Amino acid sequence: MDNNFDAIVVGTGVSGGWAAKELCEKGLKTLVLERGPMVQHPVDYPTANMDPWDFKSGDKITQEIRKRQPKQSRTGYVNTESTSHFFVDDNEHPYNEDKRFDWIRGYHVGGRSLLWGRQSYRMSDFDFNANAKDGVAVDWPIRYKDVEPWYDYVENYIGISGEKLGLPQLPDSQFLKPMEMNCVEDKFKKAIANKYDDRVITIGRVAHITEGTKPGLGRNTCQYRNRCRRGCPFGAYFSSNSSTLPAAEATGNMTLRPNSVVHQVMYDADSKKATGVQLIDAETKEVIEYKAKVIFLCASAVASTSILMQSTSDRFPNGMGNDSGELGHNIMDHHFMLGASASFDGFKDKYYSGRRPNGIYIPRFRNIGGATDQKDFIRGYGYQGGAGRGANTGISKEEAAYGVEFKAAIQTPGDWGIRISGFGETLPYHDNKMYLDYDKKDKWGLPTVTFDAEIKENEKIMRKDIMQQGAEMLEAAGFKNVKSFDNGYSMGLGIHEMGTARMGRDPKTSVLGKYNQIHSVPNVYVTDGAGMTSAGNQNPSLTYMALTARAANHAVEQLKKMNL
Repeated sequence: MDNNFDAIVVGTGVSGGWAAKELCEKGLKTLVLERGPMVQHPVDYPTANMDPWDFKSGDKITQEIRKRQPKQSRTGYVNTESTSHFFVDDNEHPYNEDKRFDWIRGYHVGGRSLLWGRQSYRMSDFDFNANAKDGVAVDWPIRYKDVEPWYDYVENYIGISGEKLGLPQLPDSQFLKPMEMNCVEDKFKKAIANKYDDRVITIGRVAHITEGTKPGLGRNTCQYRNRCRRGCPFGAYFSSNSSTLPAAEATGNMTLRPNSVVHQVMYDADSKKATGVQLIDAETKEVIEYKAKVIFLCASAVASTSILMQSTSDRFPNGMGNDSGELGHNIMDHHFMLGASASFDGFKDKYYSGRRPNGIYIPRFRNIGGATDQKDFIRGYGYQGGAGRGANTGISKEEAAYGVEFKAAIQTPGDWGIRISGFGETLPYHDNKMYLDYDKKDKWGLPTVTFDAEIKENEKIMRKDIMQQGAEMLEAAGFKNVKSFDNGYSMGLGIHEMGTARMGRDPKTSVLGKYNQIHSVPNVYVTDGAGMTSAGNQNPSLTYMALTARAANHAVEQLKKMNL
């Protein structure tokens, strides 16, 4: 295999898939590297059509899974036999914690695009202006208008279902038809509209096809199975495997190499550019170098930053692009695991069909001007949740015997319940960081990552407001047995690691510029969560995709001008 390419993309998740598609479609011979094994759509989704009784333990987590994935499984994400194979083995991929950090990973072609929650929301100028307005960290080098056309471009390709609201704090997307709310959610929506002027209930905005088709491998409408984390054989939700990677493959310009553990970007001091990457073959342990004119790091925030930290040279003794000393710092996530729940005494004759892979959403209503501004905390939060009917737990002793009564009782659903969980912004704190431990190495002899991060006072005050407002809204809407809850949170649990190689205007205080280029190495782009300057409270994957498409377009323009 020829070791010279026009471009190299590291990672195959939502960012890497988009980088591969855009660069290949623009004519660049592109090497796409993935540290994990191949997963081919749709044949490599072994549990996609299995039912609970097809599993040895009824699709529950087993002790064997816990032994292989002690950190992955403590989060609740790896809680079934049907999905554990898409999450890493913690024993083979260790990391360290000065403070608890839940680092959830999927090392395979497609990465976490096979596993993500698919909630897709735009950031707004409330977010891009926030740091400058509040005097926090550094200012974003871009504004909403810079990303808006790229949001349009990405959304039209992947398919986002949702409802237009016209809210400045949550710009509308290019939508497919929204999924339907059930009767209790609809009641909640109408009640909140009557009680509040500043709050709205909408259906979640998700990367699911709800009408027609989209480009990729047989991407069709959602079947409402809610087995998304097993891999979707219908291609109904967006993943790299069903959408962007097939598009890149179709150009004839992509070379995909799985089992490739990239650990260094090589640098040439004379040209002041990167020349390629060095990797270790995950299976043979062979060390291989590949050369390219432009490099896209899309391995996820922590992994991309880890690669840059290991990319040392005389010019960059502390890691490539780390003139500011900010590499690895300002790590962010979204804090959640709290809110309010209630029951509803009614609609006994109502139910719903299918298993909708989505819930309701309450957009941010704090600190967006006027009466919404809070004295105790800055930024804001949204809620995700939903209503449903569970099993009938009120079966009497007589009914619990075998017979007609028992059959009738277990076929009768229980009462309606509703739950809303807050999703809050975490500020970029310099002392929230990740770093490398060269004394503790992995099976390939590479240093392991250590996390030292926690939420602080602003987030803790916000969490009190999340619980209080959640309970107040449910009570105002007429629900019964309203209870607030806080199930505890540690950094990483939101699976939205961000900020470890942040964008900024000044090379002295940031790693990347306005097009996600390393300030001092212009032919290296970092377009995953590492580049985020602040977190917003919205799920960030849609923003990663838009920024990646924008950066790829910029890279090709610069190559044509002979600037890279």
